[in-house]
Formats: sequence, C-alpha cells, structure tokens
Amino acid sequence: SAMADTSTECKQAPGLFGPVVNLGKCEAKGDCVRVCPESVFEVRRIDDADFQPLGFLNKLKIRVHGMKVAYTPNIDACLACGLCVSACPEKAITLSRRQ
Repeated sequence: SAMADTSTECKQAPGLFGPVVNLGKCEAKGDCVRVCPESVFEVRRIDDADFQPLGFLNKLKIRVHGMKVAYTPNIDACLACGLCVSACPEKAITLSRRQ
C-alpha cells in the first residue's frame, strides 16, 4: 500500500486513507491521540489476537509499555492529514489507501 503524500493528499474524503499502526513499533505514548483532529486513535490494552503472533522481542517491548498500543476505532473519520505520522516518535504509523 502506498504512503499518502500529505502535501497534496491532505483533507481527502473521510475514510479514503487510514492510519496503519505497526504494533511491533508502537510504544503507546499517545502522541497520535493528542494530535489527531478527528479522534481516530485510542491507546488501550492490546488484543490477544494481535499480541500472540508477535515475535519475542516485540512481545517484551509491549509488556514494558504496559501491554498497551494504539488502535484506530474511528478510522472512518480519517482525513489523511498526516499529523499522526509526523507525531509518532517510533515512526509506527503509515497512511495507506483503504480498500
């Protein structure tokens, strides 16, 4: 999936693009929650189904961060502004076109 060019793609129709969180990189710092104008993100306990397939080091890292990661429950509201991508200190978020 192609990364959105935020300089030209900004303010797309809602839901055309959406943030994809790399749970192996996410450290649940919540910068995405703070900068998102559309309240797309929430930081919460990782789902077991997402935790189980991760490798040992990723599991260890997530444990260190309180078993929490960022999820995108309100992804349909995303306008592809790219603020979350810039704000994430772990570079764990990409914007991609949704099917």
